[in-house]
Amino acid sequence: MANASFFADLRRRLDPVLPARLRAGAAIVPVVRLSGAIGMSRPFNPGITFANTARVLDRAFAVKGAKAVALVINSPGGSPVQSHLVHRRIRLLAEEKNLPVIAFVEDVAASGGYMIASAADEIVADPFSIVGSIGVVSAGFGFNRALDKLGIDRRVYTAGESKVILDPFQPEKAEDVERLKALQKEIHDAFAGLVRQRRGDVLSHDEATLFSGAFWTATQAQELGLVDAIGEIRSFLRARYGDKVLTPLIEGKSGLFSRRVPGIAGLDAGAVAPAIGAGIAENLLAAAEERSLWSRYGL
Repeated sequence: MANASFFADLRRRLDPVLPARLRAGAAIVPVVRLSGAIGMSRPFNPGITFANTARVLDRAFAVKGAKAVALVINSPGGSPVQSHLVHRRIRLLAEEKNLPVIAFVEDVAASGGYMIASAADEIVADPFSIVGSIGVVSAGFGFNRALDKLGIDRRVYTAGESKVILDPFQPEKAEDVERLKALQKEIHDAFAGLVRQRRGDVLSHDEATLFSGAFWTATQAQELGLVDAIGEIRSFLRARYGDKVLTPLIEGKSGLFSRRVPGIAGLDAGAVAPAIGAGIAENLLAAAEERSLWSRYGL
């Protein structure tokens, strides 16, 4: 008994000088930030992809002594495939490590952003955040009349009658639109099924409304069962795990020199210049597309 008392007193005296993770009574909840459009990775704005989040998630779930894993989500959506891959990785790790997952929504968790949030066991949203948009959208432009006015002939040669389906430089065809809508419906049904599977016990409104593609404030989303609580990460975790809770941020590699351009060392200046120009143009288009995603939610 005396020895136990001695070691308890020694631990109490050493506590202030020990690393935070070794202090007595401190719960650990590693935090992963998932921010940006999904599947729209660019050099200075990586967004969210399976490639740049998988290892970060692995590291978060591997933290010794963790009580839970927190996801801070801020995304207007994007690629359904990348959204689903990240969702699945979160669920597989949560089940493997037997750890609860809590998602914290910042500005927006919409469309694919909400798909990722639904991988969590609880979803907590800031009162001013936007949540939902459980739907599928395809958008583009038609340039065929512009080509006529400019007197430009476009020459395209294909093998396969559907290879140029929905070509923006050709008149829109009803059968092409019908095919696209069939694909969208299949993806939408799968998305709705995923949300139903994860949150079926708490969804509190008719599915026609929930899966209409509409989006709501956090308070409205809570009433619909899409969100469990209103709040923010620090207050929520301290209320649940105590004032000493530790929230280490788990980050991946980032920066200009963290990735290599394959084969660039073997190119001469004449070959590199067009590639750089094409890359700039591609990045500008990707930035415009990402900007349109954010602006839909007033951000």
